[in-house]
Amino acid sequence: MFHLLRGAAISRLLVALLVLPPALSACSGPEAVNVYSARQEALIKPLLDRFSAETGIAVNLVTGDGDALLARLRNEGLNSPADLLLTSDAGNLYRAQQANLLQPVTSPALEAAVPAHLRSDEGFWFGLSLRARVLVYAPDRVDPGALSDYAALADPAWRQRICVRSSSNIYNQSMVAGMLATQGAEATENWLEGFVANFARPPQGGDRDQIKAVASGQCDVALVNSYYLGGMLRSDKAEERAAAEQVRLFWPNQAGRGVHINISGAGVTRSAAHPEMARQLIEFLLREDSQQWYAEANNEYPVRPGIAPSTLLQSWGEFRADPLQVSELGRLNAAAVMAMDRANWK
Repeated sequence: MFHLLRGAAISRLLVALLVLPPALSACSGPEAVNVYSARQEALIKPLLDRFSAETGIAVNLVTGDGDALLARLRNEGLNSPADLLLTSDAGNLYRAQQANLLQPVTSPALEAAVPAHLRSDEGFWFGLSLRARVLVYAPDRVDPGALSDYAALADPAWRQRICVRSSSNIYNQSMVAGMLATQGAEATENWLEGFVANFARPPQGGDRDQIKAVASGQCDVALVNSYYLGGMLRSDKAEERAAAEQVRLFWPNQAGRGVHINISGAGVTRSAAHPEMARQLIEFLLREDSQQWYAEANNEYPVRPGIAPSTLLQSWGEFRADPLQVSELGRLNAAAVMAMDRANWK
């Protein structure tokens, strides 16, 4: 799947590989589990420390860019010291599975904690938290009554009014893959053509940049993952909070299948020297108390049913989520990338 990376993405990948920490083999031990994590250390380490305190199992953590970690696992092969891969987006998890970097796990506890559509249908990985691909809009320039679903964003009424990040981004690729799975190729390609025609500027930056662009008037609507807005609203940077407070969140597709959702998740590596410890750690991360903390720290929704989201997320209201099996987002990734290319989504 790595042949789908484009020039800029390859450059970022090479830089990320150069700055990754050295291998963990020197600090591995019989009572340690090694984790490669694409989540920032501050968003996962407190839970890992709690796991160690409860179990006596040390956790050695390597953090890095998701693509770089996948490439590292692939290069290390069966010699990799990693026991667990923790990353975002079902597309990335599926890539790891297809590259034979993960091994299936059998765990009644995990199967009970994670709804079937939010985990690998073959047991290779399990969702840990949930995010949605939502719309943010400028309330002084957009009547929320004019917003409805993703399909409407291809309407000429939105010409030069939409901001979104590059098509090389896995979040956008997964959303298009979801459309292919639920609407078919013809409808998706027609939508892509109209959607791209409505861009206010060439795709650039991350999701936070799209929110800032709406706040500054560069566009009226942007497509972003919900947790970025939550993170900006709770940021210690005044300019981020100010930008986030100028926009509003809209849940698309509520009259249909529901908003496009995705996950962060974890899988036991094929090379794992401590697969049982790795499984135990995933089970710990899906405990009710862990889910509460993890979702709060990440501004995401708990993947485990029955756990209330944070007060901030509750303020956005309830929403209908697309029940699509998220493995489809990875399975259709290549087709999504090619469709985006044909639509000239840069």
